[in-house]
Amino acid sequence: MTATDVSSSSAETRLSARRPTAAARRARSLTYSLLLDALLVNVAFMLGYYVRYELQLFRPVLDANAAPYRDYMPFQAGYALLLMVFLAMDGLYSGRREGSWFDELYRIGNATTTVVVILIAATFIILPIVYSRLLLLEAGLFTIALLSGYRLLRRTIEANLRRRGVGVERALIVGAGELGRMVVRNLVARPELGYRVVGFVDDDLSKGDLGRFKALGGLESISGVLKSERVDEVIITLPWMYHRTIMGIVRTCESLGVVARVVPDVFQLSLSRVDLDDLGGIPVMGLKETRLPRAARLLKRALDVVLAVAGLVALAPFWLVAALAIRLDSPGPALFRQRRVGEGGRFFEIYKFRSMLVGAEEQQADLKTQNEASGPLFKIKADPRLTRLGRLLRRSSLDELPQLINVLRGEMSLVGPRPGLPSEVAEYEAWHRQRLEVPPGITGLWQVSGRSDVTFDEMCLLDIFYIENWSLALDLVIMLRTIPHVLFADGAY
Repeated sequence: MTATDVSSSSAETRLSARRPTAAARRARSLTYSLLLDALLVNVAFMLGYYVRYELQLFRPVLDANAAPYRDYMPFQAGYALLLMVFLAMDGLYSGRREGSWFDELYRIGNATTTVVVILIAATFIILPIVYSRLLLLEAGLFTIALLSGYRLLRRTIEANLRRRGVGVERALIVGAGELGRMVVRNLVARPELGYRVVGFVDDDLSKGDLGRFKALGGLESISGVLKSERVDEVIITLPWMYHRTIMGIVRTCESLGVVARVVPDVFQLSLSRVDLDDLGGIPVMGLKETRLPRAARLLKRALDVVLAVAGLVALAPFWLVAALAIRLDSPGPALFRQRRVGEGGRFFEIYKFRSMLVGAEEQQADLKTQNEASGPLFKIKADPRLTRLGRLLRRSSLDELPQLINVLRGEMSLVGPRPGLPSEVAEYEAWHRQRLEVPPGITGLWQVSGRSDVTFDEMCLLDIFYIENWSLALDLVIMLRTIPHVLFADGAY
């Protein structure tokens, strides 16, 4: 080993030693959260006193000087201490990332209400010299507003930072089966959770890489991978028949200060797809349909029709200008038709504004060596077949507007998986075909997650996540997130 190697190894060792573990970072974050909450609770009580005795907004005080602030300090200390205890009991400091802001708001409101009621009841028993039940109510309202407002602001900032790779946990997936892919697509679809998948380990290396997520070796190499990849958290997705192996991996993680989590192997499905019921008092589990239920389809279809009609009417003048500009820019029709594969493998003709020279499809075989996309996709950033106007249409995604016709015809939806070409679908693996279980969309979760920069496998993972977790709110969020991606042409070519 050379002196340079020794120096490099020593530097890496020092860097690893200085880098706190995930558990240490979470403990530090919890400490900061407790201290800040304690401060905000005391500020809320002070604001309650100010509104009650200085502003006297809701009820006048005969003699404000008869209740100086120092007399309320014991109340304030008891209020803050009790509230911190009840917030902890309600699980506010459990560290669960998947909980929503509304969950936190409920816990804060529940704990605050409980403490206010306890203190008001205490005033009837203790009968202190000075007390104001209205002050306690006002302090409770300020507490809920400050604690929930701070958490909403923190969530917004953290989500934006995590999307940029700041403050994320480096996660290693153990197991490359369907359960492992389910975990990956959840983490990819929700970057705000703050995980960056460094890769996966599995004894069956024939499964190969999963998009940009690399196979890092077999299960026996996990100890070396944890050190070399500086892993913060290990997510184990092995079947329960590997019980001894799972326990061994957990012990290895504990010895290296890495957090280990085990995903329950319930039919190798996400828990959102497990249907719990009882049979004469006997608990039973079944499987929910992967496809969207009928009520959801009707709601989604209604939204598609309303917005598609509104878009066609509002954009009618643009259609005429765009069609004329395309015809003047290069010979050929303004609209381009292409056969695509829709829901259930059914074929349909997709409509787009023509952005390439006539006969571009016949030239694709000659450009195969320049393909920059993964899997069965074909993409070239500087595609020589694009017309001058076509480049602008592609960058702005305006070439896809005629697909509103497909939406009205029921062949597509506003939001859904990307419709594939028959030649692409023919190369799909079995798990890729799950994306054909719903109507394809003009935009989708893949588009707002990087568009052309997303690998094919990641696109499929995002599409399957969308199908399993569909809601009207999710459709609306994707539509709203599409707007800035289109305006700034993120990943479009």
